Amino acid sequence: MFDDRSPIYQQIADKIKEDILSGALGEDEQVMSTNQYASFYRINPATAAKGFHQLIEEGVLYKRRGIGMFVSPNAREKLRAERRERFFEQVVDAMIAEARVIGISLDEVIRRIEGAR
Repeated sequence: MFDDRSPIYQQIADKIKEDILSGALGEDEQVMSTNQYASFYRINPATAAKGFHQLIEEGVLYKRRGIGMFVSPNAREKLRAERRERFFEQVVDAMIAEARVIGISLDEVIRRIEGAR
């Protein structure tokens, strides 16, 4: 599951976010504990805890004392909004900038996109 492209704790956080975005994890649904996660993926529990801590800081997960961690209400919508904004910044804005550099008008870009429907 893990690769060398980013820290393992980041990959854990990203995987849980993907599960929320895909609907595999729903709002208020309990997620595996850090110890369960560490045992399942055979990683250091501190590494798993760091990934979960990041998600709590971002408001994606929340803790219920003595019970575990759960997906925050509206986490999916929050993640979708962040992903949409990143899409426009990283994909659309970059595409428009590149089109301008190589002499493609915005009208041509729009026609091409509309032709893909």
